[in-house]
Amino acid sequence: MAGLRLRALQADITTLAVDAIVNAANASLLGGGGVDGAIHRAAGPQLLRACRTLGGCPAGQARITPGFRLPARHVIHAVGPIWRGGGDGEPELLAGCYRNSLALAEEAGCTSVAFPSISTGVYGYPADLAAPLAVHTVAAFPARRVREVVFCCFSTNDLERYRSLLP
Repeated sequence: MAGLRLRALQADITTLAVDAIVNAANASLLGGGGVDGAIHRAAGPQLLRACRTLGGCPAGQARITPGFRLPARHVIHAVGPIWRGGGDGEPELLAGCYRNSLALAEEAGCTSVAFPSISTGVYGYPADLAAPLAVHTVAAFPARRVREVVFCCFSTNDLERYRSLLP
């Protein structure tokens, strides 16, 4: 969409002052390692309490909570697929994470959203496949309220990968 600005930056997602950050969560939504653990630590114990009320989340879906102690007003918990070679519906599930997260952001009135690279850590989704899928899915989303999407990259390699895909 012409009004949707996409950009990539290398940063700690927990420090971003956006309306919503997306958490690469596990199905329990009760915290874990990587981005998930960092977000739970930065948001404080209220995040875990809020997540306990959600009853988990299947792969490809997302849930929303307040951001608590984070600069972001909301945390959108997206559960990515575990990579099993690509033949188990992983691309569709990963695209669903991005679409469902943006839909929740729209419903919450968010204008800015930051995504990590969902499923590319311990879930093993190849970053060279995940990044173009993420950019394409976000760019194709019919945003009404969301005006800016940030792909928050952990490494310089990730940053270069995303920047090469952005217009």
